[in-house]
Amino acid sequence: MAEEVRGPDTTALDEVVTFTSELIRIDTTNHGDGECRERPAAEYVAERLAAAGIEPTLLERTPGRTNVVARIPGTDPSADALLVHGHLDVVPADPAEWTVHPFSGEVRDGVVWGRGAVDMKNMDAMVLAVVRSWARQGVRPRRDIVLAYTADEEASAEDGSGFLADRHAALFAGCTEGISESGAFSFHPQPGTTLYPIAAGERGTAWLKLTAHGRAGHGSKVNTANAVTRLASAVARIGAHTWPVRLTTTVRAALTELAALYGIDIDTHDRDLDVELLLDKLGPAAALVEATVRNSANPTMLKAGYKVNVIPGQAVAYIDGRTLPGGEEEFATTMDALTGPDVDWEYHHREVSLEAPVDSPTFAKLRAAVERFDPDGHVVPFTMSGGTDAKQFSRLGITGYGFSPLRLPPGLDYGALFHGVDERVPVDALHFGVRVLDHYLKSA
Repeated sequence: MAEEVRGPDTTALDEVVTFTSELIRIDTTNHGDGECRERPAAEYVAERLAAAGIEPTLLERTPGRTNVVARIPGTDPSADALLVHGHLDVVPADPAEWTVHPFSGEVRDGVVWGRGAVDMKNMDAMVLAVVRSWARQGVRPRRDIVLAYTADEEASAEDGSGFLADRHAALFAGCTEGISESGAFSFHPQPGTTLYPIAAGERGTAWLKLTAHGRAGHGSKVNTANAVTRLASAVARIGAHTWPVRLTTTVRAALTELAALYGIDIDTHDRDLDVELLLDKLGPAAALVEATVRNSANPTMLKAGYKVNVIPGQAVAYIDGRTLPGGEEEFATTMDALTGPDVDWEYHHREVSLEAPVDSPTFAKLRAAVERFDPDGHVVPFTMSGGTDAKQFSRLGITGYGFSPLRLPPGLDYGALFHGVDERVPVDALHFGVRVLDHYLKSA
């Protein structure tokens, strides 16, 4: 069709840079304590959707924690709808650690700098630029496109996608699939090789609170029931534990495709397959899968005591646990064993693991959209080590893929930019993303 050949207009390429920069300047830091305020960013998005004739709905569970939802009607009323979602909140950033101020949105030497440049105000801006380009050109997608700009993804999602899925499911009627962050970014494991991993799975979230009880007393006395000691022992056991390898369908597909690219002949169903050896052979490309071949549990926070010469009666730790699809029971059983009889554990926050088919027509179209604009690139499926709002939207029966396309130069470590210092995105990468998203969303 003529509209597919035309692609996004030049205004869209200018707008995506402006939108990314200006969204970064709106400080939507989520400290996880409920104090975040996404409303200014939500209003920014809503105003630009409305100006393009796309009617936005603003929704809040908590004042200031604002979500935006809008629907673009497709030309085929019988087709399933597609959800395109991105979050508006960002993780904290300390200006003293950055080369530029993290909320400046500065555009320097063809690069947009600031917190949210890759996680994920860039994707928010790309989608906004694409649909506004459609409005100017009179383009309509084949299927309904539901846009969701969410709050609170960087914490519990209770004020964001969880609230939308639980209380406003009707807005997502007909949606069977969705796309969002953390996929289709270029990855350069060696000179001359460019990979584009598209997420077709996520590990589950299992954030834990550990509590050790003991006998309070004077710090100078013998105390064989020291809560701090009991907690420290449990935390050390958890941190040192090596989880067994468990290959999911998506990870098997990822290993198979990566091995083929490297000329390695493997059968991922072979019980004698040495996965660690295979990862070693894959070199830097192993980074795409090494965190998702097993469950994990990393100690992250400790709280105990109030004075150096007082042994407290209680000590608390927090663990960032992640579970593979089907690995939840193993995780719980292992935690029981590692914490031992003197430490109790409970879920501080828990969310499901996800898998999406990699042999689906949707994945094929996602692959084709990337390869259309980088024919020398190699698309591979992968599983995210963490999670996204796709977990909450899965409650509505929506199958999620990670697809926020960026073509990055060698040497720019996409993974390190997530929640890292000096987060930034090249202007050329944003232009690539707009073109890929425009093509995919028209063909979806």
